Amino acid sequence: MVFILVMSLTGLQNAVTEILPEFTLGPLELGVGGFVFIPIVLVLLFRTYWAALAVPVGEIVFGEILLGEFDGLGAMEGLLLIPVCYYFAVKLLQDPENTTQLALVVFLAEALEEFFAMWIDIGKIYVGVEELEAVPGLPESILVLEGVDFVTQMAITGIVFGVLPALYLYPKLHGKVEPLLGMEPFQGERGASMTDGLSIKALLAVLIAVPLAFVAEAASEVGGAINVVWEPEFLDVYGQLFIAVPIVIAAAVAAIVWYRASQPTRER
Repeated sequence: MVFILVMSLTGLQNAVTEILPEFTLGPLELGVGGFVFIPIVLVLLFRTYWAALAVPVGEIVFGEILLGEFDGLGAMEGLLLIPVCYYFAVKLLQDPENTTQLALVVFLAEALEEFFAMWIDIGKIYVGVEELEAVPGLPESILVLEGVDFVTQMAITGIVFGVLPALYLYPKLHGKVEPLLGMEPFQGERGASMTDGLSIKALLAVLIAVPLAFVAEAASEVGGAINVVWEPEFLDVYGQLFIAVPIVIAAAVAAIVWYRASQPTRER
């Protein structure tokens, strides 16, 4: 139930952000990358790799497949990076009542994923464009644009829609949601250091996932038989109102899971 709840709520927020407007400032697109405080807080509450894995799965199912925008191997980047980055970061939270730790962990979870995704984007451009060096200033321009985009995303998505709401939401939900799904709330230890939660296995998982994500993303750009893409163009056929379909389905799944979880054990 934890996996399905996280998957549906993540998919819901992802589908909602699809309808939010984006603003263009020169070559930059300024918009909400997602209400990341929702998946990050959920992973912080349940503290399992499966909860972290449900985050990209929710985005793929409700934000891509149901909208007819499944990118095949291109979806593997998020599937590989998001769970390991989120899981590594949330393990560092050792004192749930320490707001500084909470803020750092939320920011780090999103920053790690965005940072590695940025370098993967840069890497595939350098690999895929043979004439890159032939255009004066182009390599430097790509680095600058990607760097500025990373900073703006972390300011908008990481802080405004990540850290700030998480600082309010996590203390409100901690200790109240976990028992409903049969889990013990994480108690931690007052005054414990973040280094106490440093997991070598989680760190190794990050280091292994990054090159695999790059290979998958590069392969998706090559295309061919190895990249299965499913694009039935639902939005072109039915219009933007079709976005309501994944929103309604994700909300319904989350409501059903929450209802089942809230029932007394004897009734389940």
